[in-house]
Amino acid sequence: MQDQNPKRSLLILAIVQAQDMESAQEVLNSQGFVVTNLPSVGGFLGRKNATLLIGLDESRMQMALNSLHESCRQRVEYIAVPLESAPLPLPTPTPITIGGATIFTLEIEHCEVI
Repeated sequence: MQDQNPKRSLLILAIVQAQDMESAQEVLNSQGFVVTNLPSVGGFLGRKNATLLIGLDESRMQMALNSLHESCRQRVEYIAVPLESAPLPLPTPTPITIGGATIFTLEIEHCEVI
């Protein structure tokens, strides 16, 4: 007889800033999650990121999200943007918010380890 409510397997893809990668991975590992870290680069600023792959059961999803929320923070950095109305290209510091985590959750239909 098959289980009427099978546990769904999920894969979290969490893109985090390089500064937060180590702390996020430590927190997740301490809670029993297996994390694979893939180095990546952001498209807009070209800054180093990490893409964390976390496989889990649906019942542990909120715990993983809470861990990412606690270990990945947003920060304000400044980029130089040239003033358009200036006679010379004077760069002016412009604040931008970076960091935190961008999280995608995928349902896994089949997983096979060979």
